[in-house]
This record gives sequence, C-alpha cells and structure tokens, in this order.
Amino acid sequence: MTRSGFTRRKILQAVGAGTLASATQADSAAQAAGEGAGTPKICLELSGRLQAGALDEAGMRRVKQLGVNHVAMGGPPIPWEESAIRARMDRLQAGGLTLGNMMINGFPNAIYGRPGREEEIEKIRQSIRAAGKAGLPVIEYNFYAHRLVEGYYEETGRAGAGLTAFDYSRVKDLPPLPAEGAHSLEEMWSNVTYFLQAVVPVAAESGVRLALHPNDPPAPLSRGSGQIMGTVEGWKRLAGIVPSPSNGITFDCGVTREMGQDPVEVCRYFGSRDCINHVHFRNVIVRKPYEKYTEVFLDEGEVDMYAVMQELVRQKYPRLIYSGAPARSRRRSGAAGLSSVLSRRRRICGLCVQRGLRAGHVAGGPQPVITL
Repeated sequence: MTRSGFTRRKILQAVGAGTLASATQADSAAQAAGEGAGTPKICLELSGRLQAGALDEAGMRRVKQLGVNHVAMGGPPIPWEESAIRARMDRLQAGGLTLGNMMINGFPNAIYGRPGREEEIEKIRQSIRAAGKAGLPVIEYNFYAHRLVEGYYEETGRAGAGLTAFDYSRVKDLPPLPAEGAHSLEEMWSNVTYFLQAVVPVAAESGVRLALHPNDPPAPLSRGSGQIMGTVEGWKRLAGIVPSPSNGITFDCGVTREMGQDPVEVCRYFGSRDCINHVHFRNVIVRKPYEKYTEVFLDEGEVDMYAVMQELVRQKYPRLIYSGAPARSRRRSGAAGLSSVLSRRRRICGLCVQRGLRAGHVAGGPQPVITL
C-alpha cells in the first residue's frame, strides 16, 4: 500500500473492471461526465524540456492519440503580439487542441529591481493585453532570484526508472552567481510587490489570470537569495499584495508536500479564495521538508492524489491541471517509452478525474481541469 492511497494493484483492478480499458473509453467517460469549458481537462506541454510533442501536425496528432485535448506551452519573447498568439491558438485548434496557458519570461531586471525594469514591465503589460485580446485565459510566470537546480540528482526508481531527487545539503553553501547577486527575502518581496502593482490591474482589465509558480525546490536560501514562494505563508502573502482573481498561484501539490504541508488543506485555502489559476499534479516522497525529497510517479508518493482532485472539484476549480512525472524516466525511456509514460500518466489522471467528477456530481458541484 502506498501512502498516496493509489497502488498499482488498485489501478490494475480498475483496468480489469473496464474503468481504464482504453484511452477512448476514458475520454468517453470524461465527456459523459460533462467535460467542457467549465470542467477539468487533461493537458500536455508542447514546449520545453517536458514536451509531449512539437507544434506541428505530428506533435499535435500524438497528443490527440493520448486522449488529450488541451495544452500548455512556453510563450515567445516579450512583448507578445496578439496576431502571434492567435496564430498559435488557431494552429492548435486546427489540430483539435486548445491552448490554455503560456509561460512568460524575459524580465530579469524586474525580478532583481535593477535599472531597465520599467521597460520590461511595460513589455509584460503589452503581452498581457495581447493575450487578453487573443483569448488566452492564463499566463504563468516565475519570480526566482535563483532556482537551485544544482541540488537535483538522479535516483533509480521502479524497473530502473530515473527519478529526480533533491538534497539541499549538497548545495546550501554555494555562493551567489555574479550575474544574479544575492537578494534578501524582503528585497525580493519589494520587487514582486512593485511588479504586481504594475501588471495585475492590466491583467484584470484584459480578462487574464496570472499564475506564479512556487519556488521549486523550496530550499530556505538559493545561492544566498531569499525565496518568496518557498513557503505556504509566502503564497498567502503574495495573493494579498493585490487581491484579485488575476493575481493567483500555480498550486503544486508536490511542492506543497515538499514543504511538509497538507496539499488538501492548502488547496482548500487557496481554492476557496479563487487564487488557484493553474495546477501542477505531482507526487513526491519527502525525507526532510524543504530540503530532501524525490519526485516519483503519481501512484507511489505521499500525496493522496484523489483527495487533491476531490478538493479541486469541491472548490469548483475550472482551469488546467498539469500532471508531472519523473523527468529522468522520460529521458531513459526513449520516444516509444515516453508515449507509454504519458499514456499511463493520462490514465491515472483520468481515473482521478472521473472519480472526482462523480463526487462533484453527487455534491452538485462543477469540476476541475487537468493538464499533463
């Protein structure tokens, strides 16, 4: 029995019972449950290191073959243009896919509070307006002084799968990088406050929701810099700077557990305040909160994935959920293996969604949106 409440035996039993007999049946069940504009939707990434395919006919067909109809992806350099966003969305729509979220970046001066941040912030504002006009609902972003990826290393999981692990003790004494410098926690709060006060009103006017991803890994210090999104209290503080549905977070149940917190309770807190604008659906095994953990498959970690999904349904969350899997397992598996990993991930998520939808229907509530 795993701590998450899911076991391979349970999943196989579900398969044997016909619940997960095929991706087509899973799609039909989801549609029968009322999957639509205001319900959960499984999605895959079409850009970046975790991409399921390229933005071409073959890549889009691959995503559709996996039973997925929604995608998230990285955005172009800032400032974004309405015509370019529309072109992406139209191309995806022609392939039967809907774009629900793009990541924006390219504003280091705004993050560090350096000269030139006004120009970068104006480009962000232009990009938000363009997204709103094109009909893109969510823009995701990061606000790291430094992301402590140096603390990642590989562990071997089941059947030789490569798992991503993190150990703060390996990197806690690393010095600041010259191009970044060291920034205190309050300095970073000052910078993000300035940023939000400039961009959130534009997002609200444009009908766009912003989603700030947590600091991951959530180590206490990252090369000498404080991490504003490295604690749940930090997430709460961020949402209160400019109270608005357009000022929200990417709720990551894996990161929540990495910090030693209860993902269901944290989900309830932010969901009840309409602060969840994107979701990462991940599982982990934690050895020391904030400092030492391993990213694992959805069915073998400490997070009760079904309970998280139930809470999202209960909170009437209507946007995307991106489901993570150990990145190194994908690199080891090759192209055919990657499709198998993604398909398994989609099926497990589909089981969570279907069970969550049924719970939501019993309670009379709407349902969330899942992204892979």
